Amino acid sequence: MFVSGVWQRRLTWVGLCSALLLLVPALRLGAEDKAAAQWRPLFNGKDLDGWIPKIRGEKLGDNYGNTFRVENGVLKVAYDRDKYPEFKEKFGHLFYREPFSNYRLRVEYRFTGDQCAGGPGWAFRNSGVMVHGEDPAGMALDQDFPASIEVQLLGGPGQGDRPTANLCTPGTNVVMGQELVTRHCTNSKSKTYHGDQWVTVELEVRGDQVIRHLIDGQVVLEYQQPQLDPRDAHAKELAAKQGGQLLLKGGTISLQSESHPVEFRRVDIQILE
Repeated sequence: MFVSGVWQRRLTWVGLCSALLLLVPALRLGAEDKAAAQWRPLFNGKDLDGWIPKIRGEKLGDNYGNTFRVENGVLKVAYDRDKYPEFKEKFGHLFYREPFSNYRLRVEYRFTGDQCAGGPGWAFRNSGVMVHGEDPAGMALDQDFPASIEVQLLGGPGQGDRPTANLCTPGTNVVMGQELVTRHCTNSKSKTYHGDQWVTVELEVRGDQVIRHLIDGQVVLEYQQPQLDPRDAHAKELAAKQGGQLLLKGGTISLQSESHPVEFRRVDIQILE
């Protein structure tokens, strides 16, 4: 069949467009695969390799009462009655060995069982992920919390509203809407998660510029300029050690032990430029 030069050019153009349309999804998939490949686990699903505990009243590295453990591929915070007949304010944190500054963090957690006897009322179904934290080697023996930014994880009591992925600030402050926020905790706009269901929280941390809390891909809390609180004696000491600098550009990541059993089945990080 004879095809004119004009039609040949049109057919060539149509063919090229079709090829591009087929290529775009492939390119998108390639980009997504590359992004997915950048995620790496901080928790290996087998043991506590890379992590170090600091529990109030105990030396750094002493995992009192086997508080932090791995069972069936899950990182658990647990309180055996022979070691914890009462909680006695033995707040603990499990620190990852490497500090970070610009990254995304993905954590899957759930609360289980009953709160340890003697745990404070506010700690019911309460835990947290600490970011921009201090070096645990500098913590005092009886220090309860590291100076840090806490992404507070809360479970619902069965009825009522109790959001998760909130913000708490032990020894720190942040800025929201160009206003310095000095209150200890700020609620997110997340829904409440009752029961023992798994919940995934993601964080976007960009140095001292911005930190975002996300659930299901939606930002539920955002703030800027995380910084040490000069009203806090320990934080003031930390600022002095870094030349009076209050802004926190990075720091440690840790998981909390606050008297209610909690499990983590995923702790992944994606480093950002």
